Amino acid sequence: MTVLAASWQDRDGAKTALLSAYMAAPIRHVFADQGFTGRLVDWTRDILRTTLEIVRKPTDQRGFAVHPRRWVVERTLAWLTACRRLARDYERHPEVSEAIIRWAAIAGMTRRITRGRPARRHARRTFTWT
Repeated sequence: MTVLAASWQDRDGAKTALLSAYMAAPIRHVFADQGFTGRLVDWTRDILRTTLEIVRKPTDQRGFAVHPRRWVVERTLAWLTACRRLARDYERHPEVSEAIIRWAAIAGMTRRITRGRPARRHARRTFTWT
C-alpha cells in the first residue's frame, strides 16, 4: 500500500504501489481501470512478471452498471471509510495515513474472522405512525 500526495496522478504512483505490494507478497495478477493503460502494462509484465489486466466497461453500456472486478475495489474502499478516522483526510504525513489504513483493514478482517459465520443483512425495519 502506498499513500501519495494528491498532486500525483494515479498512473504515476502506480509503479511505487505495485512495487511495494510485490515486495510484500509476489502478486501475479492485478486488475486496474482504464486510467492505467499504456506503458504501465508493459512495465508490470517485464519488470514484475505480473499481469496487469485493464477492466473496461462494455462498449454498449449506457448509464451505471456494476462491474464485478471494479466493485471489489469500491466495496473495499467503503469498508475502509467505515473507520471514522478515514472519513476525512486529517493527516499531514503519508506514513500516518498508511498506518491508519492498515489498522482499519486489520480491524475489518479480524471482525469478519471472529464472527464465525458469513455476514447477514439486517431485516428492514418498518415504522408505523399512530
